[in-house]
Amino acid sequence: MGMKTYVVGNWKLNFNVGESSIYLHKLQKSLPNYRDVEVVVAPSMLALQPLSLQIDRHKMKLAAQNAFYRDYGAFTGETSFAQLRGIVDYCIIGHSERRHIFGEDDKMVGKKVEAALRNKITPILCIGETESERSFGETADVVRDQLLSGLRDVAEEEIDKVLIAYEPVWAISTTGHSKLASPDEVAEVVKLIRKTLSELYGEKVAEATSVLFGGSVNPSNAGAYLTVPGVNGLLMGGSSLILSEFADIIDIAKRVKS
Repeated sequence: MGMKTYVVGNWKLNFNVGESSIYLHKLQKSLPNYRDVEVVVAPSMLALQPLSLQIDRHKMKLAAQNAFYRDYGAFTGETSFAQLRGIVDYCIIGHSERRHIFGEDDKMVGKKVEAALRNKITPILCIGETESERSFGETADVVRDQLLSGLRDVAEEEIDKVLIAYEPVWAISTTGHSKLASPDEVAEVVKLIRKTLSELYGEKVAEATSVLFGGSVNPSNAGAYLTVPGVNGLLMGGSSLILSEFADIIDIAKRVKS
């Protein structure tokens, strides 16, 4: 389809500002310019502003890991999308850790997606079922409900500015589970996501929307996930913290794209 392949590294609560700067410097030095692979890194909120002055935007882009849906106001401790405008190009929204640790519900996620678009920031909308939900056969319902809620205020002319990331909670290594999602399992859910998008916006829009996969991605399985029909990129945590692994995955994405 001529779409970009995305490689997104979520650094979560790792690296201080100095460590983030050193990592970014080494990563940029090792990477050529990839026209058809979009490399995105999501450092801590504290590191975003200084890294925005250091980053080579021809080689990669910055993402926030989270933001609040109100632009301004009496919200102690929050950072808004309006404040991040011009600093980041992307924001991860609805990550399972935000949903299950910090209690963000579908309504909150939907408000954040709308706020990101309002402030010209591309939302990376994360959706995915827990191990319990999958064991009870609720995967389709959960994924569909999260997708519908996340996109509730997104008009057809805006959907091309949204990335969807399928992250099955049971396949994320930091949850304490070691099970990996098979390419067939990923393909099944990605097909459901595109079917739901087709019902909302039409088949042409559904085919053009970028869908990423995240769940214990590493250099050994990245190629398999990238060749799943309908997968346009990867969202990862642990592997993005190891320079050699992240660079290998970026190279794999380039080779698969070629």
